[in-house]
Amino acid sequence: MVKYVSTSKRLLAAMLLALGLAAQAADKMPGMDRKPRVELGSSAAFAPDGSLLAVTVQGEHVMLYRSVDEGLNWSAPVVVNAAPEPISADGENRPKLAFATDGGLLVSWVKPLGKPYSGAIRLARSDDGAHFAAPLTVHKDSSEITHRFETLLATPGNAVYLAWIDKRDSEAAKANKTPWRGAGIYAAVSRDGGRTFQPETKVADHSCECCRLTSAVDADGTPLVMWRHVFTPNERDHALARLNPDASPASMQRATFERWKVDGCPHHGPSLVVDDRGVRHAVWFNQKDGEGRVHYGRLSPGAEIRVDGQRTVGGQRAAHADIGAVAGKVVIAWKEFDGERTQLRALLSEDGGQRFSERQLASTEGASDQPRVLRRNAQIFVFWRTASENFRVFPLP
Repeated sequence: MVKYVSTSKRLLAAMLLALGLAAQAADKMPGMDRKPRVELGSSAAFAPDGSLLAVTVQGEHVMLYRSVDEGLNWSAPVVVNAAPEPISADGENRPKLAFATDGGLLVSWVKPLGKPYSGAIRLARSDDGAHFAAPLTVHKDSSEITHRFETLLATPGNAVYLAWIDKRDSEAAKANKTPWRGAGIYAAVSRDGGRTFQPETKVADHSCECCRLTSAVDADGTPLVMWRHVFTPNERDHALARLNPDASPASMQRATFERWKVDGCPHHGPSLVVDDRGVRHAVWFNQKDGEGRVHYGRLSPGAEIRVDGQRTVGGQRAAHADIGAVAGKVVIAWKEFDGERTQLRALLSEDGGQRFSERQLASTEGASDQPRVLRRNAQIFVFWRTASENFRVFPLP
């Protein structure tokens, strides 16, 4: 039986108040006759000092919370962006956080712009975890187009990488009446811990338009970025790129091979982690043999990527899996609707992903965010936010 820890009453009350105010505002808008969607998109990570940090959105502010007892109690929130602005907070497009090697705390998010599906990638840095510098826009391109679904990665040497879905080239193709598949992937790097960023560079053409990206540090310290790609003629498998120090692509390879043909975006991105032995573990959603399922596999490097140990995860309704690994331990967490409640479930492996045991961690009747798998030293945790219980943290053996 897995023991979970509860959220603080103060945190839950603050969240409910924010949601209530949003509902009141929506009720006053013409034509609004239903409740607004509850946006629960959050991220969490353990800081170098061992405390647990979580970021989420209240209104037009990113809020930072801290717990020193693995989620049993949470501090009063710190406002990340002092000046209010629109912020995306759904599961595939949520605020994120990371730690630069000089100790700086980094928080990124997407600021929606005026046109549908447009946005700007924003980042704020704090040197003390309590006061943030004014956020900056990471990319130089100021077009009112898609810059969304970013992934944030801090690497040794105080470098910080961001990669995102970008539609500048697809918009140019549309204007020129040239055929184009999907969107594109762009990336930018900071060499000073997130204080400034070099001009962005194109990583790839023809990505899917609205599936989250994932990133990790490869065995040799090289940044990795993985995303759903639109391969010729219209196969929406996944691609994996290694980035050069300037964020340009050193290589790009096909990473999954279900050959799913679909004219649309599944809104279901992958997750990637590299363990202490340099093994790449990934989870992703694809359709195979007419059935949409979450998959796990180890992405072995080479002239072509080989997927080892591939298996399905959960049942037919399993969704939005995340993965973590330390030493020989691998943990996959996902949520799955059973017809009445949403279950939070996990697969645990003690032998590097060769064999797994499954367990249920929790369930909820209402809305819930996607789970996050977190690491602190040699221990793995699962973080989950629900509309009724808010932040929940599950330590795994």
